[in-house]
Amino acid sequence: MSLFPNEDVLTREIETWRGFIDSLPTDEDRVVLTKLLESCYKYSVAINSHAETHPFPSESLIMALLLTQHKLINQLKLMIQSARKRHDNE
Repeated sequence: MSLFPNEDVLTREIETWRGFIDSLPTDEDRVVLTKLLESCYKYSVAINSHAETHPFPSESLIMALLLTQHKLINQLKLMIQSARKRHDNE
C-alpha cells in the first residue's frame, strides 16, 4: 500500500519516462522536463480515474502536459494583451 494512493499511476508512468529524461542532451532539458512532469501531480486524480478504464496512462499524462502548457500560453497571452493596452494608452 502506498502513502500516496492517488499518485500511483502517475508516479509509475513518470518513472517509465526516466530513460528518456536521462538521455536528454542538457541538464537544463532534464530539469525542465522533470518539473513539467511533476506539475502533472495536480491532475493525479483525473489520471488515475482515466487509468481505471484505459490501459495506456501515457495518454492521460500527455493530456495533463498539454493542459498545463495551454494554461501557461493563455496566461502569457493575457499578459501580452494587458501590456499592449497599457502601451496604447500611454
